[in-house]
Amino acid sequence: MVEVVGIRFKQAGKIYYFDPGMLELTTEDYVIVETVRGIEFGKVVIAHKLVDEDDIVLPLKRVIRVADEKDKVTVLENKDKSQEAFDVCQEKIVSHNLDMKLVDVEYTFDRNKVIFYFTADGRVDFRDLVKDLAAVFKTRIELRQIGVRDEAKLLGGIGPCGRMLCCSTFLGDFEPVSIKMAKDQSLSLNPAKISGLCGRLMCCLKYENDDYEEAKRLLPDIGEGIKTSHGNGKVVGLNILERIVQVELPDEDAKVLEYTLDELIQEGVNLKQATE
Repeated sequence: MVEVVGIRFKQAGKIYYFDPGMLELTTEDYVIVETVRGIEFGKVVIAHKLVDEDDIVLPLKRVIRVADEKDKVTVLENKDKSQEAFDVCQEKIVSHNLDMKLVDVEYTFDRNKVIFYFTADGRVDFRDLVKDLAAVFKTRIELRQIGVRDEAKLLGGIGPCGRMLCCSTFLGDFEPVSIKMAKDQSLSLNPAKISGLCGRLMCCLKYENDDYEEAKRLLPDIGEGIKTSHGNGKVVGLNILERIVQVELPDEDAKVLEYTLDELIQEGVNLKQATE
């Protein structure tokens, strides 16, 4: 087992493991670490934890030190410089007549590199742009093409539900989302209703799907005959999220009664799924 701490460099970014060394770190600490991009500033989001060696890539980079107030000032200065770099790069894109959309600009903590994130429909020849930017900023330049989901994560926004986008607030990684998940959740298959701001299927279809699958495992199928305390009936509807079963009782003039899953189990209804 190896002792690690989990560090995140952006609000909803991926969590990376580092060796804490002799430092005693908490989830309130900001730290300076060495990464493949250079020296970076990040926040501890997972305190000291033991993980199996097979679950990480060794050797781990070590946390250099706990960040101080001067480091936090540097981060704020880098954000101001990033905005200036954004404006300069936007002008250069227009002057070179490049078919690309600049999304974000980021300075590494040590200012040894400036990273420009952009979207484009195809490949873009930006060699001359890189030369111009290097001449202006006198440092390493990286242009990174990203997808529309990454763009939404960087820019943020409000989703169809009225809340801030999941990807920009708490989802660290994107997971594959399929139209089958929308079908399983009995949602409209109208793309406009199940797509996020990025134009792709909403991320919540994936992480909510597990709850739907668990509910379907427990609940009877529509059309299935079951025996209740009011007599034999047929399942005609399901409220999956609230675990409610609608049962039609033919002997009661086709009366439809609602039962919660707990009520059916307490009444001794033979639900094979519920007893697995």
